[in-house]
Amino acid sequence: MTIPENSSQVTLPPLPYGKKDSVLAIVSLVSGLVAWTFMPIIGAIAAIITGHLAKKEIRDSGNALSGNGMALAGLILGYVQLGLMLLGIIIVTVLIIVFGANLDLHNGFNSFSYLIPNLI
Repeated sequence: MTIPENSSQVTLPPLPYGKKDSVLAIVSLVSGLVAWTFMPIIGAIAAIITGHLAKKEIRDSGNALSGNGMALAGLILGYVQLGLMLLGIIIVTVLIIVFGANLDLHNGFNSFSYLIPNLI
């Protein structure tokens, strides 16, 4: 028994074309996550810079690159981290100005005695 030959060509449907993720978008997201864990200042700055570069690269690619969400997430993580660090610096500076005027640094730790009630 022989297999009959089919003379008609079978055409396969085209494979789905997947967009390539922007490397800068991935770096932005990873840097934003690193900013919240290991290196707050460096990670936040890197996330912001690479996030803006990734969004420009994706916009200029003519719809050939994806990763806009990753770039946006990296930007948000970086900006929020920098904002919280700036807020912390402002709060510490205000606390030093307000409470620093009342400190008597010549007496060492005795200058904080007004904070502890007199138990004797």
